[in-house]
Amino acid sequence: MSSTSDLDALIDLMARLPGLGPRSARRAVLHLVKKRALVLIPLADALARVAETARECLNCGNIGTSDLCDICASEKRANGEICVVEDVADLWAMERAAVFNGRYHVLGGTLSALDAIGPEELRIPKLIDRVTTEEISEVILALNATVDGQTTAHYIADQLESRVKVTSLAQGVPIGGELDYLDDGTISAALRARKSV
Repeated sequence: MSSTSDLDALIDLMARLPGLGPRSARRAVLHLVKKRALVLIPLADALARVAETARECLNCGNIGTSDLCDICASEKRANGEICVVEDVADLWAMERAAVFNGRYHVLGGTLSALDAIGPEELRIPKLIDRVTTEEISEVILALNATVDGQTTAHYIADQLESRVKVTSLAQGVPIGGELDYLDDGTISAALRARKSV
């Protein structure tokens, strides 16, 4: 057996992470080994703890360490607003911005006829149940501006049409954006969503 088989196995596992290819994984593993006491051992301990304790929130689909995530458990966040996102990464991005103070609902993807992903494969029925059982005044659709994202947004809006106010995030030119660098769809959405100055 090769003396580097454990290292090779770690490199292969690291290369499966998003944003890391084989060369980046090799550099990361080399750094971890060189900084064993400062980085590798604490990282291994943290990974073991997370592997044992991490779970999906039973209410919204966020990742936490108990059956209800901190957001769902907080009474301060029970303001009647639910922000619907595709993935936990989108929820975390919204939280980083620190501008939304309601609760979330993670769909776990988007509708896709090509991939045979319908409403039942996502958390759409759970969303409709939450709107029915919780005191919800507004559902904010924060889905990606892709064909599947917009299809999903329209489907959810149709399902909730007479039950609750449904809104979506504004789309268009980002702050600091230059028109020359934007795609046609972004310019079109920005023009349709124009406002008085």
